[in-house]
Order: sequence, then C-alpha cells, then structure tokens
Amino acid sequence: MQPVFTTDNLHAKDRFKIWRETLFERLVPIEIARLDDSPFAGKMEFANVGTLRMTRVTQGALRNETTPNAARQHERAGMAVVLFKLSGRSTCLQDGRDSVQKPGDIVVLDHRPSVVTTSPGSQAVFLELPRERLESVLGPTRLYTALSMGAELATTSLASTFFRELIQIRHRLDPDSAERMSTIGLDLIVACIAERMAKEVPQPLHGTVVVQRAKAFVEANLGDPTLDPPQLAAAVGVSLRRLQELFHERGQQISDWIWQRRLAAAAKRLADPSCAHLQIGAVAFGCGFANQAHFARRFKECHGLSPREYRIAALIGTL
Repeated sequence: MQPVFTTDNLHAKDRFKIWRETLFERLVPIEIARLDDSPFAGKMEFANVGTLRMTRVTQGALRNETTPNAARQHERAGMAVVLFKLSGRSTCLQDGRDSVQKPGDIVVLDHRPSVVTTSPGSQAVFLELPRERLESVLGPTRLYTALSMGAELATTSLASTFFRELIQIRHRLDPDSAERMSTIGLDLIVACIAERMAKEVPQPLHGTVVVQRAKAFVEANLGDPTLDPPQLAAAVGVSLRRLQELFHERGQQISDWIWQRRLAAAAKRLADPSCAHLQIGAVAFGCGFANQAHFARRFKECHGLSPREYRIAALIGTL
C-alpha cells in the first residue's frame, strides 16, 4: 500500500498530537484519547481499487469517539466503513451494540456516533463503500453495525483473503478489471454480513441492549475513579434501580462488575511486556483505583498474588 503518514521521524512528544490531527483531517473528525503512556507510534497507508478506497492504519492503544456533532459534519456521510482487523484487538460500540474484534474479524461501522478502542500494536484496514450498497440487500445498517463477523466464518475468511490478495495485485489490473474486482469484493462483504446476521438469536428485550451499553461504557471509562452505579445509570439513560434489576437478572452486581473489569484490565497491563516500564501505582490509577493499597488488596483477593508478584510471574511465564 502507498504510505500516507508515519510518526517514525517525529519527536516522541509530538507523535500523538500530530497523529490525532492527521486522522481528523484525512479520515473522520473524531475525538481521540490515549489509553496508556507507552511510546506512541502510528502509520497510515492507502490503496484504491476501482472506486473502493482502502486505508491501513497501525496505531497504539487509543479511544476513538465519533460524537453526534462530528457525525453531522462528516463529508462522507453516504458511506459506510468495513473494518478488517489485522493485528491487536479492538472494541466497537455503535447503535446500542458492542463487540470485540480479533485478527481476522470484520466489522461494519456507519458514520454515526460510535466509540472504537484499540490495543497496543493494533492494525486494521478500513474500507469505505456506499451505504446504499449494503442497505439495498441487508436493510438499514443499524441492524448490523458493530456486529463482529468472526474469522471462523467461511465468508469472513473468504472476504479477508480476497481483499488481502486484491491489495497485492491491484497494480496489475486495468481500470475495468479493477472495478469488476471491487464489485466482487462488495458482494463478498454482503454475504459475510448476511451469514453473521443469520446466526443472531432474536433478542427483543430492551434490557439486553441497556446492559450491553452499560458494559461498553464501563470499558471505555475504566480509568475514571469516580465511575459508580449512579453515574453509569445516568450515562445509559435509565434509573439506577432499573439498571440494578437488569444486572441482577443476569446474576451480577453493578459495582462488582466495575471492579471486576478494573482488576481484569490491571492484570492485562501487568502481564503485558510493553507495559513493564509502568510503576504499579500508575497501573492502578490508570484502571480507576484511587488508592494503591486498596488496589493491592483487591488484586490479591482476586488473583491470589500481589500485583508485583503477578507481574513477575507473567513476565517469566509461570502464571
């Protein structure tokens, strides 16, 4: 693919700022925040095949939010985006649905309010296509945005392989052939979405969507030490009592869920070699713990090891 921008030659302290400005100008006006304090690196490449525009983005751990105002201002509002996950992990939240993407997965996003988070070393190809191409066959995009299509699906594997090869040979295609190949690629994406939708079990319960939104909000705000059940209920637009009832129906307590996710995020960072330079306190505060002693106590209750012992065991492979 053709290089567009890289942070490689920038001063370390300027990389994220310039990367954020570049994404805002070239892709979509989004709000971007870092999720860790490791050295940042980003790279953007592009390729066109026929009328299809593909962009490969490599970046660190970020939270990317398309706000309602940004969505209204977006100049490519008639387009939808298909994300092919290449490395790392990401989460997508849109239209009340949230999902996780692993390498080989595909997900569709529309130019409406959304939140996408990426892990360190994340890489994905973003493919823009006319929304009407999807909706003419599959119905409104709200039915399948943020619905992850796993690499284990035959059509997902086929579509991923097709576009990977198409990017490699695009220079050998004349304009008519390139356009025909792009049409075939779009048909594969439609088939991929259709297969995934067919596996969905109808869940007409509004409560399921509310809980999904609440859990996604928790994931996106784990570092906020003030996050509590009342704030979470307000964020998803229901009463605290109603949200408690929905969690209880699923055998869960809201506060327990928040602490579990904070502890899980902390364990993940402690076990990540790229975060080995972070002090234990920084990990604790970054996961929403206001007190390091409280963090150490809860962590040992959950994992049976102190944070320091857990980090050492993870790094030497004895967990």
